[in-house]
Amino acid sequence: MKKQCKDACQSCLMPFSKDPGVRESDIYCSYCFKNDAFTYEGDLEGFKKFVYAGMRKVGVPKLKAHFYTWMVRFAPRWKK
Repeated sequence: MKKQCKDACQSCLMPFSKDPGVRESDIYCSYCFKNDAFTYEGDLEGFKKFVYAGMRKVGVPKLKAHFYTWMVRFAPRWKK
């Protein structure tokens, strides 16, 4: 049985404590899931670009944004 993280988004791994929006899901953050659907429906590589651009837009430094983007591949949503 896979262990699921209860304190972070299962799509982008952002801690729920850092989520500035209103979550509609118990397992996804307000950035990844809105109106009963994922905000990004493409593949992992495209999602990583989407995440990186979003982090830079809110002021996350480049090095941190690159690291967090690299970590996304380990999120339950992207595991195969």
